[in-house]
Amino acid sequence: AKWGALSAGVNPCRGIKRYREEMRERLLSAEEIARLGKALADAEGGSGRDWRPINALRLLIYTGARLSEILTLQWGWIHFERSFARLPDSKTGTKNLPLPEPALKLLHEISRQHGRESKYVFLGKSKDSHFNSIQKPWQRIRLKARLPDVRIHDLRHCFASTAVSHGESLYLVGAVLGHRAASTTQRYAHLSMQPILDSANRTSSRLASLMQSFRERDAS
Repeated sequence: AKWGALSAGVNPCRGIKRYREEMRERLLSAEEIARLGKALADAEGGSGRDWRPINALRLLIYTGARLSEILTLQWGWIHFERSFARLPDSKTGTKNLPLPEPALKLLHEISRQHGRESKYVFLGKSKDSHFNSIQKPWQRIRLKARLPDVRIHDLRHCFASTAVSHGESLYLVGAVLGHRAASTTQRYAHLSMQPILDSANRTSSRLASLMQSFRERDAS
């Protein structure tokens, strides 16, 4: 007490107003995704370029996975014939990561070109370590694509927003991304208005057509 020490169980932050945290989401347009694809292709074609960050970024785009899930991915976890990887220690616990066709094709190509010397798909400095030096290559690639404000995690948002804006259900998108709470996926709900409007237009047009057919029949 003499030195101002607090008693056990007293929260020193009590009464301090917290800063409001704002969700930051940077969504990519179709044109920006095309620029990113070209930047990755150009980087791959450069002499002496490291294949690991380029293909890790592609796999992030194709799967919507978290960066840690891709960098620590092991060959033994991948079920090629069933198109998924069983991740034993994801952020949300054990998780099945769906591997769509572009992702599977990329993984087959990595295996063919670089072998499976390590248990990790993206091997590190030794056979028992995984690659983790992705930030500097990403800085170069995103500048080449003229996307200086895009973070690696935004590629996960890109997958989710693309799925929802093309009519995929929030439930399925959440399942693909491994969201534990539905509220996490719900933030993309505003993007699904166009598919909903398209559905409403199709239904309304059918009803209008039926109503018109009755009028035409009565007139005859």
